Amino acid sequence: MNTFIKSVSQVFRNALRAFKTFPAANTAALGFALVTMIRIQLDWPAQEAYNLLFNCLHWALAFGAVFSLAAITTAQSRFNTGKAFLIANLAGAAVTLFTFLILYFFGAEVAGTRYGTVTALAAARVSVGILLSLVGFIIVTGLPSEKSGFDRSFFMAEKAFFIALLYGLVILAGASGVVRAFQALLYQEMSGKVYQYILTLAGFLTFTIFTGYFPDFRKGQQDEHLAIAEKQPRFIEVLFGGIMIPIVLALTAVLFAWIGQIIFTREWPSFLMLSGIATSYAVFGIWLHIMVTRQQSAIAKFYRKFYPLAALIILIFELWALVLRLNESGLKLAEYSFAVIWIFSVVAAVLLLWKKEISHNFIALLLCALAVFSVLPMVGYLDLPVSMQVSRLEKLLLQEDLLQNGELVAAVSLPEVKVRQAITDAVNFLVYANSDKLPVWFAANLSDSSVFKKKFGFEPAFVSGVPASPPTSYLSTSLAMSNEALDVSTYRWAILMQSGGKDSTTAVFTGNRGNYLIQWSLEPKTGMPIFNIKLNDNLILEDKLNAYLDRLLAAYPPSQADTVFPPIADMCFALETPELNILLVFRSININLDLTTDTMTYWLEIGTIYISEKP
Repeated sequence: MNTFIKSVSQVFRNALRAFKTFPAANTAALGFALVTMIRIQLDWPAQEAYNLLFNCLHWALAFGAVFSLAAITTAQSRFNTGKAFLIANLAGAAVTLFTFLILYFFGAEVAGTRYGTVTALAAARVSVGILLSLVGFIIVTGLPSEKSGFDRSFFMAEKAFFIALLYGLVILAGASGVVRAFQALLYQEMSGKVYQYILTLAGFLTFTIFTGYFPDFRKGQQDEHLAIAEKQPRFIEVLFGGIMIPIVLALTAVLFAWIGQIIFTREWPSFLMLSGIATSYAVFGIWLHIMVTRQQSAIAKFYRKFYPLAALIILIFELWALVLRLNESGLKLAEYSFAVIWIFSVVAAVLLLWKKEISHNFIALLLCALAVFSVLPMVGYLDLPVSMQVSRLEKLLLQEDLLQNGELVAAVSLPEVKVRQAITDAVNFLVYANSDKLPVWFAANLSDSSVFKKKFGFEPAFVSGVPASPPTSYLSTSLAMSNEALDVSTYRWAILMQSGGKDSTTAVFTGNRGNYLIQWSLEPKTGMPIFNIKLNDNLILEDKLNAYLDRLLAAYPPSQADTVFPPIADMCFALETPELNILLVFRSININLDLTTDTMTYWLEIGTIYISEKP
C-alpha cells in the first residue's frame, strides 16, 4: 500500500514539476483550458459572435503547447544554459501569438457566414505544425545518449501518454462521481456545465502528468528515470511479440489469400474498404516494426525481416486498385489520402529492409514531409483533387456540348447513364469541396436537384442511387408557422413570395416615390439571407437579418428537439427605411449547427412581405 501511495504521489509531484520544466508548454495548456471553460459558460447564441476568436485561440494554444515542448527539450538537451532555456520558452510564446494572428487575420472564412470561422485548410496546416513539433520532440529525446534511439523515445512518449490518460480518466471518473452524488443528494438544480468544467480540468491535469512523466533531458545530466521510461515492461514485450505479431502475420496470410481471390475472380471490392484495410495494415505494421526493434525473440526477428517484404507485395497490388479507381472517378480526397499513405508505406518498407533501425528517423521525417506536402497550395489535399475534378468535369461537359463559351448549356439529348453519373459525381464533389478555386461557370447551388436539372437538362444520376453529402454531427433550430391571426392593418401592400429557395426571388410595386424592386435570396453556400430593396434603381435597404437571427437563436438555441411552432410574432421581422415600413413573415426557418466545424447553415422560407410607404 505504501508503494502504491508513493507511486501515485510521485506522479503528481512530477506534474507540478512539469510547470518548472516546461513552463511555456503547460502555460499554453492552461490557456487552452481557460478558453474552453469560457466557451462552456457561454451558451451558443452568445458564443457565436466570438466563435472565430475562440477557435483561433484553441488552435494557437494547442500548437504552442506542443511546439514549446519540443523547443524546450531541444534547448535543454543541446545546450543546457539559462539563455537557451529562456529563448526556447519565448519562442513557444511567440509561435503561439504568431499562429493566433495568422489564423485570425488570414485563416478565417468570412464570406457566407455571419461571424467567420477558421477554414478547414488553416486548421489542417496548424495540425501539421503540431505533428512536426511532436515528431521533432520524439527525435530529440532519442538523441541524448547512445543507448537511446527513435524506437525507445517513441515508446517513452506513448508510455507517458497512456499513463497520463489513465490517471486523467481516474480523476475524471472520481470527480464526476462526487459531483453526481452532490447533485443527487444536495443540489438537484446544479447545472450540467459542471461536468464539462470537470472534463476540461481533467484534460489539463492529464497534459501536466504527460509532460511531468519525462525524465531530465538536460545536457550532461544522467537521470535514472530515463532508462525506466524507455524500457518496455515485460507485459508490453509479451503484448507486442506474443500477441500483436501473430495477429499481423495472420492478417498477412488473409490479405495474400484475398489478393489471390481477386486475381482469379476479377471482382474488386469497394475501393474505400480495400484502401482502408491496406493502409491500416501498412501503418500498424510499420509502427509495430519500430516497437519490436530491440526484441530478440525468434518471432520478433522473423517479423522484422518478413513484414517489409509482405507489405511491399500488398502495396504494389493496391497500386493497381488505385490506378483503376483514378481512371473510373478521378482524384478525390479518399484517393489523395490513400496515395499519400501508399507513398509513405512503400518508402518506409524499403527503408526498413535497407537501413533497419537506422531508418527510423528518416521514416519520421518522411511522414513530416508528406504531411507538409498535403497542405501546400496547388498540390495539397484541398487544391489538387479540386483541380483534377474540375478538369474531369470540363472534359465531360465539352464532350457532350454542355459547356459552350464558358457557360453551361442544357443537354439537347439525354447523355448515356455513365456520363450522367460521372457528371453528377464530379459536381457533387465540387459542391462540397469548400474551395474558392472553382471556375466561374460552376454554380455553388448545383447541389439543388432542380438547379442541376435546369443547368444540365437532366436529373442528377448517382451511382449508388443516393446523393452524397458530407458527414456531419449537428444540432438544429427548426421553426414553422403556426395557425394564428396577424394584424397587418397598418400595411398597404402584401407581396406573396414564391419560395425562399436558393435562387434570388424578386418582386416589384409602384408607390408614391416611384418604382420599388424587392430582392430576396439566400447565399448558396450557407443559406445566409440577403434582403434588398431598391427605389428607382437606388439601393435603400440591404439587410442580412443578423438581428433577427440573433433573437431567434437566443429564444430557440440549436438542439436535437423536433420542429417548434412558436408564437407568430417570432416568425416575423420588422424593418424600416426613411421611405418604408416592412414586415417579413416566414413560413419556416431551419438553422443547423455543424458541431464538427462550428459553422451554421440557414434555410429561411419567406411567405409574405407586408409594406407601407411613409408619408
